[in-house]
Amino acid sequence: MRSSGDGAVGASLGRGLGESGPYPLQSGVAEPGSETVGYRGPTACAAAGITYRQLDYWARTGLVEPSVRPAYGSGTQRLYSFRDVVVLKIVKRFLDTGVALQNIRSAVQHLRARGFADLDRMTLMSDGATVYECSSPDEVVDLLQGGQGVFGIAVGVVWRDVEAALSQLHGERVDTGETLVGHNPGDELARRRRDRAG
Repeated sequence: MRSSGDGAVGASLGRGLGESGPYPLQSGVAEPGSETVGYRGPTACAAAGITYRQLDYWARTGLVEPSVRPAYGSGTQRLYSFRDVVVLKIVKRFLDTGVALQNIRSAVQHLRARGFADLDRMTLMSDGATVYECSSPDEVVDLLQGGQGVFGIAVGVVWRDVEAALSQLHGERVDTGETLVGHNPGDELARRRRDRAG
């Protein structure tokens, strides 16, 4: 369990900051762990359940910046990685439960520093003031028995939610700019209608 009293997520039992490694979960969404696919702002908003205004503010203040391609003045499009969208959704869930933006910022910085390893087993808990990282069910129980932790975010569940949402939306190949069409049943219906009309 990692935590600190200033609202940040800090040192750990058995693991140090800065651990890195590949994402442990497998995905069918155009290799979301890789940087070969990016998602434009409106797509990232739809998958994370946030407004474009929130996305823009968080990018400008450095809370969650697009790691694939930042905006370079007017007319350029930010491009977010799959990981960025997962973090956007985690931030949204924290905000919905009343955690202060300053504490969320500390938690996001911690996640970046540790390389997002072991996401499928990670649960982020908060009592509204402090964010705790738990990597096992025992740590969650210990935290709750200690009178701390009001709510939790199972990061693996957020990962799968984002994966499912992005599978229905469009991505963009970073190298070619080609639009990758998600499997959206509405798109399939539109294609069939075009086929019948033509």
